[in-house]
Amino acid sequence: MPRLRKVLKNRDFFLLWAGQIISQMGDRLGQMALIAFVYLRAPGSTLQIAKILSFTIIPVFLIGPLAGVYVDRWDRRKTMYICDFMRSLLMLAIPLFLFYSKNLSPIYLLIFISFSIGRFFVPAKLSIIPDLVDNQDLLPANSLINTSGMIAAVLGFGISGVLVEKLGAKSGFYLNALTFLISAAFIFLISKKYVVQASLEEVGKEIVEVIRKSVFQEIKEGVLYFIQKKDIRFTAGIIFALWSALGSVYVVIIVFVQKTLHSATKDLGLLVMFLGIGLFLGSLVYGKFGQRISHYKVIFVSLVFSGIMLTAFALGIYYFPYFALAALLALCLGLIISPIMIASNTIIHNVSDNKMLGKIFSSLEIVMHLGFILFMFVSSMLAERFSPLLILVVVGCLLSLLGLTSLFLNRKVAWLD
Repeated sequence: MPRLRKVLKNRDFFLLWAGQIISQMGDRLGQMALIAFVYLRAPGSTLQIAKILSFTIIPVFLIGPLAGVYVDRWDRRKTMYICDFMRSLLMLAIPLFLFYSKNLSPIYLLIFISFSIGRFFVPAKLSIIPDLVDNQDLLPANSLINTSGMIAAVLGFGISGVLVEKLGAKSGFYLNALTFLISAAFIFLISKKYVVQASLEEVGKEIVEVIRKSVFQEIKEGVLYFIQKKDIRFTAGIIFALWSALGSVYVVIIVFVQKTLHSATKDLGLLVMFLGIGLFLGSLVYGKFGQRISHYKVIFVSLVFSGIMLTAFALGIYYFPYFALAALLALCLGLIISPIMIASNTIIHNVSDNKMLGKIFSSLEIVMHLGFILFMFVSSMLAERFSPLLILVVVGCLLSLLGLTSLFLNRKVAWLD
């Protein structure tokens, strides 16, 4: 743990990390509020959940490519706190003005705008890490950033499931707005700023360069860089597969848990809380011992056991619908999944130029969410005809097969060793 403590003693990184714990906790409250909102309007409908979630994902494709270009030009710290402040105002507008509206279009629009702003925040957050810590601290720093999401899941989902079921969906939106505002304040206090240009002469050159080179040309450069780097390309393929699996199970497992445990949000929130505990513990363990093992092999082994555990979770609570069993299986699933994204982000940081990180992470966001949204709609439509249990078991088997195949190929590809 000494390396983790060393990174946390870095004031600027600590502010980033703590701010993310708060904002992501609130974001989980917002997600639970959306689930409860759909449950009130159309209980048990996987398609309606998929529809409202699609407005959180579409900005990845429309805004993501442009966001990566501008994040690499702008002050990343300033980009982040302005984004959080704007998202706070948008989330506050839903319970104040639109919650009881019969026309859902304005709510969909606000969700779309909020997540469009988030497309600038995510690559800025991931790209600012090398500006705040030394190279040798990138792995523990990525582990801690990932841990912020885990802590948010442990506290946010568990608390929000109970709060939303008892107090109503509006409370989730209010708290989401408040936490975005607190996160903006934390990021504002970061003292180390990302300096885009160092002199007036360089500023002048930048102006000329911007005139000469369009935004779309820079997007093209980012895509070509993404494709030409085999480490990034391979990692993107694994990430696409993982997020396709997540999209396949996301809306299905929400309805599956609601039906098997007979609770709208409370048990769902508590189960995600236990999943978060597993993710948190897995992140700590991998952050401590991860340097000793190939990042690629860790990803492949995690995929194999993630598929097995997903299948066990689905079959376990279907035949034995007890919350204690479901909570234990969710914790184990989180423990196994957690190293995948940490290892992936560390690989990207190690093989990429700093000036290209914004474009690369924006491209990865597109890869992730393309798989997620495509298979989310496919599985939600299949769930209208087939048992959710069958869908979850099939996805689990495919994940394990992918991991085993990758492990086999790993032995034959020298650059992965």
